[in-house]
Amino acid sequence: MCGIVGVVGQAGVNQEIYDSLLLLQHRGQDSTGIATAERNGVFHLFKAKGQVREAFRTRDMRALLGNIGLGHVRYATKGTASSEEEAQPFYVNAPYGIVLVHNGNLTNTRELTEELFRTDRRHLNTSSDTELLVNVLANELQAGIAGLELDPQQIFQAVSRVHERVEGSYAAIALIAGYGLLAFRDPFGIRPLILGTRPAVDAEGAPTGSYEWIVASESLVLENGGFEVVRDVEPGEAVFIDLDGRLHTQQCASNPQLVPCSFEYVYLARPDSVMNGISVYEARLRMGERLADTIAKYTPGGAIDVVMPIPDSSRPAAMQVARKLGIEYREGFYKNRYVGRTFIMPGQAVRKKSVRQKLNAMSSEFKGKNVLLIDDSIVRGTTSKEIIQMARDAGALSVTFASAAPPVRYPHVYGINMPSRHELVAHGRTIPEIAKELGADYMVYQEIDDLKAAILEGSPDVEDLDMSCFDGRYITGTVTDEYLAWVEGTQES
Repeated sequence: MCGIVGVVGQAGVNQEIYDSLLLLQHRGQDSTGIATAERNGVFHLFKAKGQVREAFRTRDMRALLGNIGLGHVRYATKGTASSEEEAQPFYVNAPYGIVLVHNGNLTNTRELTEELFRTDRRHLNTSSDTELLVNVLANELQAGIAGLELDPQQIFQAVSRVHERVEGSYAAIALIAGYGLLAFRDPFGIRPLILGTRPAVDAEGAPTGSYEWIVASESLVLENGGFEVVRDVEPGEAVFIDLDGRLHTQQCASNPQLVPCSFEYVYLARPDSVMNGISVYEARLRMGERLADTIAKYTPGGAIDVVMPIPDSSRPAAMQVARKLGIEYREGFYKNRYVGRTFIMPGQAVRKKSVRQKLNAMSSEFKGKNVLLIDDSIVRGTTSKEIIQMARDAGALSVTFASAAPPVRYPHVYGINMPSRHELVAHGRTIPEIAKELGADYMVYQEIDDLKAAILEGSPDVEDLDMSCFDGRYITGTVTDEYLAWVEGTQES
């Protein structure tokens, strides 16, 4: 899971990209980077570890010249979180010069690495799958060039060959020196990518008659920047915007089908975004509606005095649970907003240590009460276990813990850092066993069919979801037990 943005403007785009990355910061905090290009093809690139506000200084921003550019916030799923060399964007100098950012996770990296070395004669300097992707794109673009000039059709043909070679999830944005901005999405549309536009204006604010363009991971970026949402980039589609702001699009996959990641709606995306026509906030409200029925079915009457969310992403679901069950809704935890999201922090020990720094339980809300805590999901269980103990320490008589998502029993290989089965608290355990492991009196999980229905109800155009971490069904059809074992053996803990 990462956040990406690309902008084609009439003037300098460095500030627009910086502001967009601030809005996407929740999608990754390991590192960040921006690349811009001038009309003469000169690239300017800066990337560093840490969050956006920490990484960029005024001198860095001033050096990012050009009216076209892209940016990235990284959350490591492949490679090493601490490696600055693996921060994005990635650059290759031929053909023409390409800079690329990527959100997702490739699942045939072993095969691609071998092909790039043995067949394509390309050198890789990191273990990042983004470096693989930019080299595959560069190689296919090089192979398809006919004549002196590069035209959109040649670009689209190269993307088609990328789709044939690459497996997994990828929403990508690239700059091609001297030509424009390319964006494309994997044939299943697993990771999000949204296109927007706005009329260009001159220095006095008068319309110029041309348009500026943006592509980003979430719609809130477009709305905040005054762009009109055009549509989601289709699965398998490529979008090319040339230096004059002309838009070119083409479907580049042979059998595309939209199967977006369900975890975007559960946790990853901001609630004020709309993805694939589905409001994230409204999907979370519907999750609460359905979870309430399951809670009523599996918990004893009178076992709950008050409903509390684990801030922030579970709040919509918790509000709906309280409303439907007719139980008082209260805020029992105060969140320190200057501590990062523990789920995207690398390393189990770091996540565990940060929980009590991140949340404080207000004893006045817990003392003498039977509390129902609602979280958006439970992955490793480290945070949940600490939170349940905090509730008891604050005076709760009993703690029922509910998840708005089903048990996470399988690795997620399409861009979320939950690769190892033995790290997942629900893997190989029954729900009562999970409750005992976490220290809860009762545990309730959303049913898989209820989660799917809650999300899909938001759009008639989306008929299926990637729910592989819940049901073990990997939609690309290329994920084997051998691959999962290899990932577990190589992933940094």
